[in-house]
Amino acid sequence: MVKYLKTAKNLFKSKWLIFLGIICGAVGGYIYWMQIGCFSGTCPITASPLYSTIAGAIIGGLFFDMFTKKESKSKQ
Repeated sequence: MVKYLKTAKNLFKSKWLIFLGIICGAVGGYIYWMQIGCFSGTCPITASPLYSTIAGAIIGGLFFDMFTKKESKSKQ
């Protein structure tokens, strides 16, 4: 059990910026649905708060991933 907690802690330490992006994107997607949304129900993403939140989380995670430093695998 402790082994898994250490693994999760190391994962969070190395990917904290992506997790922050997912949270910010999810909040942003929900706020977008509340403020703008789609009143007719024909928009596939913004018609539902669930889909809008998931789409925002994905976009936020991908956006914040651009700012993480990538490790070089080749030694020079």
